[in-house]
Amino acid sequence: MHILRRALLGSLWAVIGWKPSFSREASPETAIREEATSVTPRHVLCFLGKDRDLSHLSAAAAQAIRDFADGFSVDEDYSQAEPDDRMSQSFDVCWDRVEADVWTEADEKAVADHQSVLYVLGPSMAQAETVKASMTALRLVERLIAAGAVAVKGESAGIAHGLDRWRTLIGQGAEAVKAADPLAQQRIGRLAFAKRPLSARGYLESVGFHLVGLPEVYVPEAMGSERQIVAIIDQVADEIAGHGLDPTLQKRHASLSFSSTYEVDEFKFNPYGIVRLSG
Repeated sequence: MHILRRALLGSLWAVIGWKPSFSREASPETAIREEATSVTPRHVLCFLGKDRDLSHLSAAAAQAIRDFADGFSVDEDYSQAEPDDRMSQSFDVCWDRVEADVWTEADEKAVADHQSVLYVLGPSMAQAETVKASMTALRLVERLIAAGAVAVKGESAGIAHGLDRWRTLIGQGAEAVKAADPLAQQRIGRLAFAKRPLSARGYLESVGFHLVGLPEVYVPEAMGSERQIVAIIDQVADEIAGHGLDPTLQKRHASLSFSSTYEVDEFKFNPYGIVRLSG
């Protein structure tokens, strides 16, 4: 299946609240773990334009790729110089609902009134390259907003922010890069391109942490309110980044699992596993 088609189907399934019947839950843990070693994450970015001329956004993306985003590419098959009537529903599902005021009515109107869609694909990323590639993806978002993109969504995890929030994340990312602070870069990349919380089977979950080289974090719903559990998810991710996976598993009395509801060839599948906290 075409790589972008998989990402778009994932977004569509999220919109209609349906998961495909090929869930991996019943697959043996060891088989999934072995398959995961061959998986490399990648970014898929969606940019909406305000008119039916894609040339400005496409040219800006091509120039950014030449300037600093080696390995990224414009997807010619699914980009289109016409509106996509699924976008309002898709963005409504994908808006970040953790941070306050991350999108406005103006952002919603820009999505509703968009006239074109540009998709940009990132390179397949080894784990050691994920943070650098995510900072590059933020710079690409910055360049295309400057070129006239009216809305931006990360398809790999299904996350969208309003333009002002994207600008804030871009600025924070630039500061972290200038300071040569890899932990800050990883955290900002996580806030920009991963989504949390999603609810399933008694847990609140993250999706997209693999885009910065981390496993997902699943926390039992019984451990607190949604906001409290989001804070736990973020704390655990920071602990893994700062102190390592094994010490964090021991400290949190958690386990590492590879049994995922996502297929190995889906963009949301995390090859670094899932850290499950016990209730």
